[in-house]
Amino acid sequence: MDTTVNHERNINTIRLLAVDAVEAAQSGHPGLPLGVSPMAYVLWTRHMRFNPANPQWAGRDRFVLSAGHGSALLYSLLYLFGYPGMTLDQLKNFRQYGSLTPGHPEWHLTDGVEVTTGPLGQGIANAVGIALAERHLAATLNRDGAPVADFHTYVIVGDGDLMEGISSEASSLAGHLKLHRLIALYDDNHISIDGSTDLAFTEDVAARYRAYGWNVEEVGDGNDIEGIDAAITRCKSVTDRPSLIRVRTTIGYGSPHRAGTAEAHGTPLGPEETKLVKQRFGFDPDKSFVVYDDVREYFAGFTARGAELEKEYVAMLDEYRKNFPDIAPLYDQWVERRLPENWRDALPKFAVGDDMATRAASGKVLDAIVPKIPMMIGGSADLTPSNNTKFKGSEDLTPANYGGRYVRYGVREHGMGGVMNGMAVTGLIPYGGTFLCFSDYMRPAIRIAALSHYPTIFVFTHDSIGLGEDGPTHQPVEHYAALRAIPNLYFIRPADANETSFGWQIALENRDNPIAFALSRQKLPTLAGTDQGGALKGAYVLIDAEQPDIIIAATGSEVHVAVDAAKILVSHNVSPRIVSMPCWEIFEEQSEEYREEVFPFAVPVIGVEAGVEMGWQGYADGFVGMKRYGTSAPGEVAMDKFCFTAEHVADRAMGLLAEIVSFREVVQNRLESEMMEEMNDEQSAPDEA
Repeated sequence: MDTTVNHERNINTIRLLAVDAVEAAQSGHPGLPLGVSPMAYVLWTRHMRFNPANPQWAGRDRFVLSAGHGSALLYSLLYLFGYPGMTLDQLKNFRQYGSLTPGHPEWHLTDGVEVTTGPLGQGIANAVGIALAERHLAATLNRDGAPVADFHTYVIVGDGDLMEGISSEASSLAGHLKLHRLIALYDDNHISIDGSTDLAFTEDVAARYRAYGWNVEEVGDGNDIEGIDAAITRCKSVTDRPSLIRVRTTIGYGSPHRAGTAEAHGTPLGPEETKLVKQRFGFDPDKSFVVYDDVREYFAGFTARGAELEKEYVAMLDEYRKNFPDIAPLYDQWVERRLPENWRDALPKFAVGDDMATRAASGKVLDAIVPKIPMMIGGSADLTPSNNTKFKGSEDLTPANYGGRYVRYGVREHGMGGVMNGMAVTGLIPYGGTFLCFSDYMRPAIRIAALSHYPTIFVFTHDSIGLGEDGPTHQPVEHYAALRAIPNLYFIRPADANETSFGWQIALENRDNPIAFALSRQKLPTLAGTDQGGALKGAYVLIDAEQPDIIIAATGSEVHVAVDAAKILVSHNVSPRIVSMPCWEIFEEQSEEYREEVFPFAVPVIGVEAGVEMGWQGYADGFVGMKRYGTSAPGEVAMDKFCFTAEHVADRAMGLLAEIVSFREVVQNRLESEMMEEMNDEQSAPDEA
């Protein structure tokens, strides 16, 4: 311990910068920074490897503030350590428009923020994913004397995080996989928004985590920096399990009237209480955002330390490139987040008549491409045979084989989503499967992926009432609309095997958006024309007429129904155009000219999809879809009973045309009548002198 350093003043500076930021905004959460700053200080100054000048340095340790409502703590740390862009003005503009200091940390916005946190439990699930990625990357890339992927993942969690179910799912998986480079510091302050945690949360958290297979340490005083330091040191020596350090803290520590109360959680202290806190910590009560020279100098020293750590890493990397030229290009793919050259050549194309479920087609695509893209890592929430997510030759990722590229998530859909998000931010390309209706279980993780621009790939199968006998509990109806409602998410529902292949191309080439596939359980015909790449534009003309009378637009398993309906319409002297729309979001990014070319303004459109109508109003004048939940019956029977047949679609199209013709006749007759009345009025009007 360096006795020349005033650790107490350093810690109190972190505390008060956070308090002042909250006061300036008149919004935020001062209680966590006041209670947690000592453990964060010990972690960052004594244990974490990082370089403030290069926040993306591959050799850094990762820090996740799962309790993201305490974001002012993280921003204060980033400011004091000198991270790019994090100025004092940014702290003064906490929670304001355009700042780098939003209410909860956002990955794509602020240097030094490893993941987006705030929705409780997401952060610790992400941390599990980061730690899992570290073990996999270490097994894949590291060589003797060259641990190029070798970092710890540290996470600060609160009571709210550990009440949420996603944290249980992810923590259970972490214990099972023995992710020993994951260390969680638990802010055990006994307070939630409603009041004491005794109101709803009286379990023995330490016992629960021991049951998960974690190592557990306990520190009785959140201000005991030496005790916290020793606990972290012991946890770093554990090599067969993750660790949880339970630290007994006081929320709002130092506040005479708020400490230890729910009022300290999410409300600014107010001017008078803030002055009392500053007096308690030996600071001038009338000054804000104070950083003494010795404090500033101490934190600035970590820039030089970080530069030296990175310099040592770069020297090791240079030797790595010389000694292991076969694996170095793979390291570059990881760090640069790029795909191997010519990987597209592996994408399969399918012939007309090569009929299969799109989930099966997806499996064939994965068999072809995943061996060519080493950074891809798959998995499923206990539905591997149904999702077709395990590619040929893949090995399971286990504690005995972290180099495996397939994760058995168990029945933990929400946890899987959060863990995949954590893997995605490390540079891996994670994909994981479950049934589409269970996207509801993981929706918060999908939303965070979309908000943060994580390139996570969600593979949902059993995408419609066509899945059959499992019935309405498992048949998605509202889910297409629900997922399309999420900004930044690409929702892909392919019509056949070829559109599925192109869907994977979209998924891998769009690294700024998460992807959600909706794949069929039932076989679908491989259609003529789907192999030409139109799916890459989101929607395209599959079958055309010289002068179409009507457009039938469909997605997924309903496209072949539309194709068959077109044949019936032609026999009735109606000229149809068939448009396949596998990804609306990509179509909406196309030029106005292209969109007008696909959907000419004057041509009526009927939409066909085995889901609710929501969203189709922007494209279609009529709709064949679902207005209720499905039924337990064989898939083909369900599709027939709910009118997803060529005959019904053709009838509905002709009915729409008849309605339009009738409407036009009514309008024409009304116009003619009005014109006649005007002529009669003119003839009967007296001549003016």
